[in-house]
Amino acid sequence: MKKQALYEALRVRILTLDLAPGTGMDEALLAEAYGVSRTPLREVFHRLAGEGFIALESNRGATVSSMNLSVMRNFFQTAPMIYASVARLACEHATAKQLTELKAVQRRFRAAVKKRNVADMSINNYRFHEVIGQMAASPYLTPSLQRLLIDHTRMSQTFYLTRCMEEQHRVDLACTQHDEMIEAIGQQQAAHCVELTLDHWALSRNRIELYVQPDPLPEDPEKHVEQRAVGKSQKGRK
Repeated sequence: MKKQALYEALRVRILTLDLAPGTGMDEALLAEAYGVSRTPLREVFHRLAGEGFIALESNRGATVSSMNLSVMRNFFQTAPMIYASVARLACEHATAKQLTELKAVQRRFRAAVKKRNVADMSINNYRFHEVIGQMAASPYLTPSLQRLLIDHTRMSQTFYLTRCMEEQHRVDLACTQHDEMIEAIGQQQAAHCVELTLDHWALSRNRIELYVQPDPLPEDPEKHVEQRAVGKSQKGRK
C-alpha cells in the first residue's frame, strides 16, 4: 500500500512541477520522507521510468524527465496528431463504463476550475485525456499519449494560472469543450470529436508555449534601466 501511495505522490509532484524537470531523485531522502525502504522505492522508480516520468541512468541515478529543446520541439510537432487520432478511436471503442468515468473526471475538473485550483485542474485534465486514451485502446498510440500528457500537464500550469479575465475565459471555454467532447464520444461522432479536440489543443497552445518562451528582454537593457530610473525620479517629485 505504501508503494502505491508513493507512486501516486511522486507522479503528482512531477506533474505539478513540485519536482521540476531534471531534478535529481535522492533515494535516501525520499525513503525517509515516505517511510519506505530502498527496495520498494526503486521498484516505484522503475515504474515511473517505464511511463516516462523519470529517467534512470547508471552513473546519475533517477532524475525527473527533462523538457529540453529537442523534447519541446517533438511535443509541439506531434501533440495534435496524437490527440486527434486518439479522439477518433475513442469514439469507436468507448464503453459505457469508461464514459461514466470520463464524466466523473469532468465533474472534478469543473469543480477545480470553479475554485481556480491550478494543481487540481492540471491533474484532472491529465486524467480526462488519459481516460480518452484508454477508450481508444490502441497499443501503439497509448504509450505515446501517456508520454505526451506528462509534458503537457507540466506546461499547462501556465494555462491554468490565470492573471486576467481573458485568460480565465479560455480556461472556462476549455471546460466547456470537455463537455462537448464527452457528448461527441457518447454519440460516436468521430469527425466532430476530432474537430473539437484540435480546437481544444489550439486554445491552450499559445499559453503553453509561454512555458518555454518567457517575456523577452528589452532591446536595449541599459536604456530600459535608465527609463525606469527616470520614472522613479518623476514619481518622487510628485
